[in-house]
Amino acid sequence: MTDRERWVRRLRNEKIWQAIACLACTVVLWVHLDDFGASEFSGGHLTGLLFKMADLGASFFLLAVLLTFFLPRTGATIALASTLLCLPFYLCVLMPGPYRWIFKGEYSVPLNQPFHWDNWAVAGVLSLILVAILSLRSYSRTQASVSPGPRVCT
Repeated sequence: MTDRERWVRRLRNEKIWQAIACLACTVVLWVHLDDFGASEFSGGHLTGLLFKMADLGASFFLLAVLLTFFLPRTGATIALASTLLCLPFYLCVLMPGPYRWIFKGEYSVPLNQPFHWDNWAVAGVLSLILVAILSLRSYSRTQASVSPGPRVCT
């Protein structure tokens, strides 16, 4: 097997892993959004925006899954944008105290504790980190494939 064949196989595997990670982010987010969608969370002034951003991010993750195989750099960029759209939702779930300190206002639910452990939110943040790492790696890989270095003949 030549170096070029190994490189193509590695690039194909990275695309598959990036697509799987984006799909996992979508699944984790939609399962978690269903818990909050039927409550006051989706109708709040700040929390409603976070809910809409996360929902839009989940849709963008699905778009990134499709584009990863045809336009890898575009898919990686959309996946990174989706990560930035979904992260505030998870941080609000995990750290309601700092959110209330930063975004002052009238909240319908009293604050019991500043930090809240939620397994789905932690899984969501970890999946977002994985997608960000794979997207950045995919972006740098495809960037290197566009402008290869000089060839040395032996």
